[in-house]
Amino acid sequence: MSGHSKWHNIQAKKGKADAARGKIFTKLGRELLIAVKEGGPDPAGNSKLKNVIAKCKAANMPNDTINNAIKKASSSNENYEEIVYEGYGPNGVAIIVQAATDNKNRTAADVRHVFDKSGGNLGTTGCVSYMFNKKGVIIIEKESTDMSEDDLMMLALDAGAEDFSSEDEIYQIITEPNDFSVVREKLEESGLEFLEADVQMVPTTTVSLDEKGQEKMERLLEKLDELDDVSNVYHNWAE
Repeated sequence: MSGHSKWHNIQAKKGKADAARGKIFTKLGRELLIAVKEGGPDPAGNSKLKNVIAKCKAANMPNDTINNAIKKASSSNENYEEIVYEGYGPNGVAIIVQAATDNKNRTAADVRHVFDKSGGNLGTTGCVSYMFNKKGVIIIEKESTDMSEDDLMMLALDAGAEDFSSEDEIYQIITEPNDFSVVREKLEESGLEFLEADVQMVPTTTVSLDEKGQEKMERLLEKLDELDDVSNVYHNWAE
């Protein structure tokens, strides 16, 4: 499991997030809305909302913005549905697209268009998901904490983490989905801040690409990210 989030990719994502913060916040706002609609506005009794709030904080969304989004969601008539699409990129790279939409037909057409134009193929439900495991993923920048690697590892494992790894400038902590909230909260209580904190689809195997394939894959991922309805994209490209 170790090593699926490489530092240079995290860094690139961080830079993109800084450049497109408004769009990131809009997408996270939808996730907050869905979580509130499903389980109410109190994170103490809504574990999904609690996890989305952690994701928002990792993306540097201000507390006021989070609280306002939760209040707005409580009285909103908007209804968004979560949909998952599966498909293939260059050289058979497996791709999972998670979307939040108020118009399934529009979103399906938009996602299909991106796959078609970028040399990929949208597949049927289940065609690639068997190549992924659902895991809690927590990424911590080494420079953001004074805690030693051994102490952090023991803290994470004692809290119930499944795996801990040190890579370049980050620590990566992997949990089972059901243990994610407990582990994350224990780390938060120790004053740790996260670069990423989310339940993700982690690939069990990876695919390498040549230079041309890499360009195609980067373009496909970029175009998917530009779609307003797309929340998360997971793949098994060994970047």
